[in-house]
Amino acid sequence: MDAAATTAAAQALCETVRWFASRGYCPATGGNFSRRLDGERVLITASGVDKTALTPAELLPMTIHGELLAEGKPSAETGLHLALYRRDPAIGAVLHVHSIANTLLSRIDTPQRLRFEGYEMQKSITGNLTHEAAIDLPVLDNSQDMETLAAALEARFEEAAPAFGFLVRGHGIYAWGADLASARRHLEGWEFLLACELQRRQLETTR
Repeated sequence: MDAAATTAAAQALCETVRWFASRGYCPATGGNFSRRLDGERVLITASGVDKTALTPAELLPMTIHGELLAEGKPSAETGLHLALYRRDPAIGAVLHVHSIANTLLSRIDTPQRLRFEGYEMQKSITGNLTHEAAIDLPVLDNSQDMETLAAALEARFEEAAPAFGFLVRGHGIYAWGADLASARRHLEGWEFLLACELQRRQLETTR
């Protein structure tokens, strides 16, 4: 990818990040986002930056093996992004946000996965063609050690791959796609489904 294409890629990633942040998915500088530049390099958000005003200068280039290619401090969860890029060369972007719905649903009754069925929005996830099928979103236990979390993901990657994402308990959701547009669609779709499911459960408890 040449310099002009890299600049355009950085700008598009910033626009995506600002869109999610403007809707409350990145409170307190939370969340981290990345996209692949080529087979060996990615751009990832720097640590502790305000996602509502993210600029290309706050994106750091690095290799998928962890070599930082510019000055700066990458997100603490960079290792999980890189593990995904190494695991599947078809992954073009990885997006991670925190919402009330994804945080709470990952903790209620400590599920290992959340099942969704009957929602038309299931079709936003690549490969799902009907609301009549069921789709599972895996839930991994949280850890501050990214190597531990990456190992847990590796053990369940075949389960997470059809969902193009997974939840980290009490933490948030990771979603990905072949490119930035599909990763954004998957994340938007999952957040809508999670919000619906949380409200459905709340309504059931008041009946």
